[in-house]
Amino acid sequence: MNTLTTAPLAPLLERLFAEADASSPRTSAAVAGLSSDELARLMQSRTEYLDFYARLKDFPLAVSRETGTLLYMLARGNGARSIVEFGTSFGISTLHLAAALRDNGGGRLLSTEFEASKVARARENLAAGGLADLVEVREGDALRTLASDLPERIDLLLLDGAKALYSEVLALVEPRLRPGALVIADNADHSPEYLARVRSSAAGYLSVPFASDVELSMRLG
Repeated sequence: MNTLTTAPLAPLLERLFAEADASSPRTSAAVAGLSSDELARLMQSRTEYLDFYARLKDFPLAVSRETGTLLYMLARGNGARSIVEFGTSFGISTLHLAAALRDNGGGRLLSTEFEASKVARARENLAAGGLADLVEVREGDALRTLASDLPERIDLLLLDGAKALYSEVLALVEPRLRPGALVIADNADHSPEYLARVRSSAAGYLSVPFASDVELSMRLG
């Protein structure tokens, strides 16, 4: 038995994943009319990401069930006590990471989300899952919210916000990553600059694509 597979978290996650399955951004009028090329351009834009993701404020943009379980396993496996998350959305990935902190004996999860309505939803879900005491959700652009007051030592970083900012967010957090810290980037194929960085032998990471949509990297000493 663990926090992830027992009440109140397990039934909450089942409901949230079911809601996410039934809700696709492709059904949004603001997105449905975009061509594949235009959608790819917007996802990689450093100047239009706030507007683009604001169009998606009513959609959970959740990690998959498999990725959620992977996040829990990785955080448990490296004994994480300090986690930073870029891109809270409705808090599904946040719940998995906070559950790992609970089962590791406690800690702090710092998450950031620029859309106010999503921050409110995430906080409601964290309270319902009994994990709110472990999580601080900062509202605003991550380039500002993660620019100061970070934990001294970070065990795990999840990148799951605007793909164009993955490299910049990593640069903000990188000085606090401990040797052996894990960096998980969801849908990293939309951030070629980030992939080039973590896969470079000179960058100080060991990195490998994991499953179909995750890049898993380890910070070297």
